[in-house]
This record gives sequence, C-alpha cells and structure tokens, in this order.
Amino acid sequence: MMRVTYIKDVPRTPGIKVRIGGRVSRVNDLKSARFVWLRDVTGAIQITVIKSKTDPKLMETVNELMPNYFVVIEGTVPPEIKAARGVEIIPERIEIVSRPQAISPIDIEGVMETGIDKRLDWRALDLRNPKQTAIFVIQSKLMEGMQKYLYSQRFMQTFTPSLMGVSSEGGSEVFTLRHFGKNAFLRQDPQLHRQLLMLAGFEKIYEIGPSWRAELSNTPFHMTEHRTCAAELSFIDDEKDVIRVEENLIMNAIKLVAEECQEELKLFNIELNVPKVPFPVLEFPGIYDTLEELGFKSQRGKEDYNKQGEAALGKYVKEKYGSDFFFVNRFPSAIKPFYVMRFDNEPEWARSVDLVYKGLEMSSGGQREHRYNKIIEQAKEKGLDVDNLAWFTEFFKYGAPPHGGFSIGIERLTMRMLDIQNIRETTLFPRTPDRLVP
Repeated sequence: MMRVTYIKDVPRTPGIKVRIGGRVSRVNDLKSARFVWLRDVTGAIQITVIKSKTDPKLMETVNELMPNYFVVIEGTVPPEIKAARGVEIIPERIEIVSRPQAISPIDIEGVMETGIDKRLDWRALDLRNPKQTAIFVIQSKLMEGMQKYLYSQRFMQTFTPSLMGVSSEGGSEVFTLRHFGKNAFLRQDPQLHRQLLMLAGFEKIYEIGPSWRAELSNTPFHMTEHRTCAAELSFIDDEKDVIRVEENLIMNAIKLVAEECQEELKLFNIELNVPKVPFPVLEFPGIYDTLEELGFKSQRGKEDYNKQGEAALGKYVKEKYGSDFFFVNRFPSAIKPFYVMRFDNEPEWARSVDLVYKGLEMSSGGQREHRYNKIIEQAKEKGLDVDNLAWFTEFFKYGAPPHGGFSIGIERLTMRMLDIQNIRETTLFPRTPDRLVP
C-alpha cells in the first residue's frame, strides 16, 4: 500500500490506495451519502462514504465523526472524481486517534469573526484555521528561499548567544535576568557577535533566531520578542555591497513564495509580484528635501523621520519608481550606534542602511567600523563606558577585515507581503508587554 503523508500529495490516479492522517473539519450528512472533509497542513480532501456500499461496522465509525476528531484513513481514489476540490477518497478503514473532549471556544473555520485577543488566548486552535495555517506555510517558504540564496552565495549558518553579560546596545529596552547570582541580559541584536565572527575569518555568515526588546509598545508593528534573518560579510568596498546582497536575498525569497505557495496566497486574494532589482536608494541629506515636499520636517543632521514620514516615503517611491521596496542610506551619524562606519570626509553621515517595504522598515544594517581607534573614538563620543565594551572592542586590536551586514524582521516581512495589519497574526505565539502565554 502506498503511504501518503500529506493530503496535497494524494494522486488523482483512479484506483490507487492511500493512507492519510488529519483533522475532521466538516461533516455533511445526506440521505444516501456522508461527506467528511479532512484537513492537514497542506490542504483539505473529501472523504466520500456511500451508505449503501459501505460496510456497516465502518459506517458506525463514519457516523461518529465530528469536527476536530483526528483520524487516520486508508482508502482508494475513485474511478470518477466528483469532489469540487479535485480529489476524494473512498474509505476502507478509519482509525480514530483522538476524540475532542469539549467544544472549541472559537470558530476554527472562520465563519464567525473572533477578536484577535481571544484567538491568541486559544492560539493552537486558532492556527487550525486554513488562513492562519497558510501564513506560516508562506513564512516557512520565505525562509527557505532566503536560505537557498545564502547557501548559493556560500554563506555559513551560525548561532550566537542569546544571553549577554552586558547589554548589546545599552539603553533601557533590555530584559534583565539572573544568571547564577549575576545579572545577565537577553540580546537586543546578535550583531556584535556576528562582527566578531568576521574577525575570526568566517567571512560570510547568516543567522536566524530571536531577539528581545523591553519596549512598552502595543502598536501593530512591535513585539517584545521577534525573529530575524541576519547576515554579515567581509571584504566589502562599502555599504553598497551589503545592499546588493540584501535585495537579491529578498527577491529570491519572494520568487520562491510566488512559485510554490499559489494556493495559500489565494486565501489572501494576493497576486504576489516578484520585486525587480536593484531597489531604489534614497539618501540623506536629500531625503530631508523630499520629506519637506511631502509635508514632514525634521532637524537636519539630528533626526531622520517618524512613522508617518516613513509611510509617506513609501508612497513616494511607489509612485516615482514603481517599487514597494527601497533603501535609505547615509543616516545622520548622531542617531546611529558607535559601531556604524561614518563617511571619513563627511563624518556627520553614517554608512547605515534601512530597507523599507510598503512604507514600513524591514531591516537595518550597513557597513561596520572595523578600525579599532575609530571604534573607541565613536564609543566615547556616544558617552559609552569603553571598559564595558572591551569584550567586543579588544579583538579589533588584532586586525579586522572591512565588513557589514543587515538584519531582516521575519514577522514584519511576512506581514507586509500578505498585507496583514497586525504583526501578531504573523507570529505563532506572540510576546507583547501584556502577553506571555500560551
């Protein structure tokens, strides 16, 4: 007997025997037949039971089936497929592996609208909804596309610490915990350790993992825990080399989603367009003039733009260049961390790059400062305690290649790609200032 793990893989070949497992999502009982819709992570299939042609003992099992039963079914693809969705099975054996003990507190099939807070309270049930499942099928394919591209460019996957002896970026937005009698911190960004791997000679690395920010924010765009795909590379000429890698990473990842997630994308009524490279690049100080034309004013050299200005720039780029993506370069160095390289002949500007997608920041990055004296000078200028940074800065005394990188927010990218309005929808189990369970 052929064993088919996923419903999507059931062939349309008449007479072929299959074995599948899944959750009953719907049952329709007619006079002559009973139809059971079985669902797994890849889709749904119709189980057709003709009452007059079914063994009485098997019919007893069929009659028991209700939504949220988990079953394993062995059966045959009929000679003539009549199911509206294209595939069906005539069952020969049904094993009930789990019976629900209670009625679901939320409508899993999405017929009745349920508020997001209640759905998140019952997240494991909420994720049974086909549209919710599709978000994470798409997100998984997006990450597969990123990793395929990075491997094709000979990037090596690495893992850096989540626990820090000192806060990675300083400030108040850091979670503190006890580590054998001493204070430790959850990383805000693993970038400094990625830089150390450049000094180690790894040259091209990437990392997928979580970061944390103790930010008391309940906007649709923020969480206290988020995941990123981050890359770092050596022997760059400048930040433009980083831009080229990032835009090709995005393009290849979205291309894979567009090719392999058509059924899932239909649930969102989205025709996903693969972005064209190169992406437009806007630079300071010219951005100030553009922002003023759009009705936004900023202190030149001392700040960049707010969320409203960012969204306005997104519309501006879409109208002028026809692109949903664009980069912002040459941020004011006054607002950037000590490790960002500045332009030697114009130190008021930093080689710092953000990627914006549909008016929302997706990533930050650029060229890092690799010269020891400059790093120390910039750290002091920022008012930082250089002794607390010694764990990082001391290694630069022994030589470092020119390098740079970026860190892309996975949930934010998924959110914008699917035109979802709340980042919690693109996070399996979101963590916010008021949510730590389930």
